[in-house]
Amino acid sequence: MKFKELNLSPELLASIERAGFEEATPIQSETIPLALEGKDVIGQAQTGTGKTAAFGLPMLEKIDPNRHELQGLVIAPTRELAIQTQEELYRLGRDKKIRVQAVYGGADIGRQIRQLKDRPQIVVGTPGRMLDHINRNTLKLGTVETLVLDEADEMLNMGFLEDIEAIISKVPEQRQTLLFSATMPPAIKNIGVKFMKAPEHVKIKAKEMTADLIEQYYIRSKDFEKFDMMTRLLDVQTPELTIVFGRTKRRVDELARGLEARGYKAEGIHGDLTQQKRMSVLRNFKSGNLDILVATDVAARGLDISGVTHVYNYDIPQDPESYVHRIGRTGRAGKEGISVTFVTPNEMSYLHVIENLTKKRMTPLRPPSEKEAFKGQLAAAMEQIEEKLDENGLDRYLQNAEQLLENYNAQDLVALLLKTLAKDPSDMVPVNITPERPLPQGKKNFGKGGGGGNRRGGSGNYRGRRDGGREGNRGRDDRRSRGEGGDRNRDDRRSSSEGNRRREDNRSNSRRNNDKKRSFVIRNNQD
Repeated sequence: MKFKELNLSPELLASIERAGFEEATPIQSETIPLALEGKDVIGQAQTGTGKTAAFGLPMLEKIDPNRHELQGLVIAPTRELAIQTQEELYRLGRDKKIRVQAVYGGADIGRQIRQLKDRPQIVVGTPGRMLDHINRNTLKLGTVETLVLDEADEMLNMGFLEDIEAIISKVPEQRQTLLFSATMPPAIKNIGVKFMKAPEHVKIKAKEMTADLIEQYYIRSKDFEKFDMMTRLLDVQTPELTIVFGRTKRRVDELARGLEARGYKAEGIHGDLTQQKRMSVLRNFKSGNLDILVATDVAARGLDISGVTHVYNYDIPQDPESYVHRIGRTGRAGKEGISVTFVTPNEMSYLHVIENLTKKRMTPLRPPSEKEAFKGQLAAAMEQIEEKLDENGLDRYLQNAEQLLENYNAQDLVALLLKTLAKDPSDMVPVNITPERPLPQGKKNFGKGGGGGNRRGGSGNYRGRRDGGREGNRGRDDRRSRGEGGDRNRDDRRSSSEGNRRREDNRSNSRRNNDKKRSFVIRNNQD
């Protein structure tokens, strides 16, 4: 369905056209008509499906730009998502001259207070910082007509339920509520019952989002083999823009440093970075100054980055839904993408569960050898030279080139140029990545046994398609470590009590099973 068929105002259609959009995504084409009718909607869809426009366009349509008061409120789980949502709503509402403000933790609250005094029509923010402003009386919700809960499942996972309920209690009952979530646990359904009026349920299945445009591969490897395999794969596949996912903050830091040491333009993002540093890294990645972004699931949540050709899952996610979020960073806007997941032998059952969720079997991939990686480097170097030759602008170098040719063989000079541009894998700096404990086995919510455990990664072409291109339990702690105003103390208390309970359980299990041959301890608040 085209946007022109959705009964949107000319101002919004002009903004949509300027952004280069014509066809609505499934979540947009199903949600927008319902929302324009004033109905409450629960939208179930993954990241990268166009959720922001799905709730943003109906909200922008309703807003009266001549009323200088708050009319729309969007609650998001993370700072990154809040910022991106604010930017997207501003872009879509620019022709209608709608003011949008973001409020989130980790930023100067005084500046946010001054911006709120300008009376924006839409505020996007994280729960903790929103409550701070509400308690300071700098954010008044008495005129809100549209309330949006974005990535509601993530907010519940992060322990924001009480904050969300406190915020909703300040919003008028006569309002429209739009809720979006990747999954639909009972707690989300309870929110629908408690705070929404006969909501319509729009569901876009995960299998529709991991279909034909993303080539999905896996490499079976031991943990200590992963890094060298991945760098050789980078040399062969030569991706344009890449995201590498690691399970922990420590893993992300070590991978980013290791890639940089081997000559790749890479940086990492996770919850311990300052807001300024995170934004700087993302700007460099979007502008092409970085080729590789290394990230935790949480830090990459909600990021809208176009042009990503490859996603490498250095660690398989513990939550199968996270896999869909990860690979959804590529294969966007009709373009092809490639994902490669590294799986240790005792994590094959997780691979099987992911395949059950996506209804698509991953292709085993043979990792390239050092020789094949070097050939890939040479091919990339020759391509780079050809591109530079086509650009011309060599006149000022010709005289010096003639002097070199008088003293040296032309073939030797070209070979030296290739050596300068291409990395020889045999000369690579040794990189040691700290091993992580394998994911736990036998999780109730993770499938029926270890199907897929006998699969071997010995077949498949290491290149994939050249033309196309969970954080586990610690994920929640990663989110909490960022702190959202008053959320931090409560999350610390919750984390402490949960940690005590887990330690008691571990001691009990230890007494029952002294040999511990198959037991794994999931470490919390450690990277």
